[in-house]
Amino acid sequence: MRGDKWRMRLLARLALVGWFGLALLVLAVLARHREQAPVAPVQPIDFPHTVHADRLKLACTFCHTFADRSSRAGVPPLATCMACHRSIAVERPEVRKLRGHVERREPVVWQRVHRLPDHVHFTHKRHVRAGVDCSACHGAVAKMERTKRVRPLTMGWCVTCHRARGAPTDCATCHR
Repeated sequence: MRGDKWRMRLLARLALVGWFGLALLVLAVLARHREQAPVAPVQPIDFPHTVHADRLKLACTFCHTFADRSSRAGVPPLATCMACHRSIAVERPEVRKLRGHVERREPVVWQRVHRLPDHVHFTHKRHVRAGVDCSACHGAVAKMERTKRVRPLTMGWCVTCHRARGAPTDCATCHR
């Protein structure tokens, strides 16, 4: 009798540990999926890459002018937008929003789409100068109504690309 109670307690504890382990596994899978799922944050001003990059065939560096000489491509300054939109599509609602920010000298608080860990040293300049097309990392942005993250940009993903292109893979290449 005493042995049966002991066995039942052991089975109950094992079942509890099993359920707890299963719950942790499910949470880990969901977190990993969320980390890699396409993220397309709503921006304060809609910027249709479909118009600028696809229909008008503007190169990425037309607006992201620092990509070939800086570590960050970043969002272009409003002055870059206004160079064209002082006289083009001035009555469109999104251009009006843009002009309002410029007139008020108020920065636009853009939502980040791509974020790398602080310990990663990534430079757009090196990649642009090596002839890596922006879409290799950012996807077909020209076809996106709203810019979204489509590549995981994880260490494994980057190393796979580096190996395929014969680029350096030693730790110091990307890590500070």
